[in-house]
Amino acid sequence: MIFLTVGTRFPFTRLVKAVDAAVANSLIDDKVFAQIGNDSYVPQNMEFVQLLEKHEYDRYANEASALISHAGMGSISLALSLNKPLLVMPRMRSCKEHVNDHQVDTAKRFESLGHVLVAYDADQLHEKMTSLHSFEPKARKTQVEAVARRVHQYVEMLKENR
Repeated sequence: MIFLTVGTRFPFTRLVKAVDAAVANSLIDDKVFAQIGNDSYVPQNMEFVQLLEKHEYDRYANEASALISHAGMGSISLALSLNKPLLVMPRMRSCKEHVNDHQVDTAKRFESLGHVLVAYDADQLHEKMTSLHSFEPKARKTQVEAVARRVHQYVEMLKENR
């Protein structure tokens, strides 16, 4: 089963429609279960709910063989922690899905590190869905020292600017 999640804050019709079309056109063999948020679009080819309780959300993520999501950090972190293949489609400002393109930047960065597959439109999503199960995400390496150094530099800058 593939778990599609769009997060809880905003609907993501473009992503839900693209996955629904992929299922309709038999581009994937897996069953898809979707958490679609408060969206007016009603998927025709996959099971879905608008929202899940945390324990249900975690159960679907754990049971899934792969995930498809927006490019939010919560979804990316979850997939990495579970070592699950993740295909993201970033919300885009030009599509009026977000106030800026930070998800595009996030997607590009995590793709360059080998952690996720990225699709920017429905055609790319359909193409990348075929390789989702063979994708092996690279493990994320924590960089505690680098983060601590950056926090220290920031605190020092604040002290200097008092």
